[in-house]
Amino acid sequence: MSNQKNILQNAFAAALAVADPQKIVPEYLAKIFANSPPQKKCLIVGAGKASASMASALERFAKQHWPNTELEGIVLTRYGHGSPTEYIEIIEAGHPVPDQAGMDGAKAILHSVNQLNPGDVLIVLVSGGGSSLLTLPQAGISMEDMRTTTQALLRCGAPIEEMNIVRKHLSAILGGNLARAGMQRGARIEALLISDVTGDQPADIGSGPCAADYSSYQDALAILTKHQLDEISIPASVLNHLQKGLAGLIPETLKEHDLQNAPVRNHVIATAYKSLEAAADYVRSEGYEPIILGDTITGEAKEVGSDQAKLAKELIDKHDGSKPLALISGGECTVTLPAGIKGRGGRCSEFLLSLFVETGHISQLAALAADTDGIDGSEKNAGAWFTPELREASISKGINPNEFLGAHDCYGFFAELDALVETGPTLTNVNDFRIILLN
Repeated sequence: MSNQKNILQNAFAAALAVADPQKIVPEYLAKIFANSPPQKKCLIVGAGKASASMASALERFAKQHWPNTELEGIVLTRYGHGSPTEYIEIIEAGHPVPDQAGMDGAKAILHSVNQLNPGDVLIVLVSGGGSSLLTLPQAGISMEDMRTTTQALLRCGAPIEEMNIVRKHLSAILGGNLARAGMQRGARIEALLISDVTGDQPADIGSGPCAADYSSYQDALAILTKHQLDEISIPASVLNHLQKGLAGLIPETLKEHDLQNAPVRNHVIATAYKSLEAAADYVRSEGYEPIILGDTITGEAKEVGSDQAKLAKELIDKHDGSKPLALISGGECTVTLPAGIKGRGGRCSEFLLSLFVETGHISQLAALAADTDGIDGSEKNAGAWFTPELREASISKGINPNEFLGAHDCYGFFAELDALVETGPTLTNVNDFRIILLN
């Protein structure tokens, strides 16, 4: 096995370990409730690809530290991302396109929050994927209308931040509406958030069910216009709802002034940047000089791959060669599929194949790109990797990377070379992880 391959895989493992809910949730619960543990009922709700693991970690902590507290709850996660719990019900549902199981679960969550009493504690566990999983449309919008809208936004390549602005303004839970319900019942609300978004703002993580929202109905409509999504691709019920909101006929999402003196706190307990730093610490121990490019890199995956290829070439040309380099980055790219092309894979695999194509002239370059939730796009792999040896193998087998990239079949290319990263669900989610080794 190539030493570079080992280093790539171990760097990814280090990035995942620092975002493990089983480790970080108990640490933060101990801080948050150090002086005021729950005394009466404690309701735990949440959604996201890491939320079930967060729930099981919370239960383990509560059994030890809050033995007399009444625990109950409902948490939604993606199919295959469940975790064992005793008191908290785990519901698996559709992601990224919502389904009926998610809608039923979201309805049950809102119902539970509406049963709280003054003095009760509401703990909300949110991670990436929460926006899709907490789909509970406002009155007059059907689940099928929400599915159609989500699919249209995915298809046009809208960034996740824009998708979430639209979804917040169609939801009875997102955009602070869950906190609004808990506040009306007199509950204390503590939200624990694992961030998969650039900037790590609570309003953006899982579309901020307990956070003040900075966006408006006007913003949501502007996003649809920007991507040329009209009545042909967006259901009339959705467009009508947004127009009513713009006219002030229905309430806006939760705003800062709504939270003045309210017992609501949002705690960001894991971020992409912390994971990049953990990977940097690891490669430094292996003799590499890490360069963290940031956790906010977005754009078309193919173009980002090309940009990082150019950067790699520039660094090689001017570097003194005293130490090998490791370029580490995060963020969330997009893949826009042309009409008639289905594609296979996801944004990490597409970034990596673009990088592969653009760096054929760099002999000692190796790289890995993977989604920290363990699922990259349409298949079951987290991402892919390559080393100089793998590049030689592609040549000897006559596998043309340009053909696969043109067809957006990046999964197919790396599968042919047995170079997929397959972790299964990691039960965390701090966005995409990318590393390039320059020897």
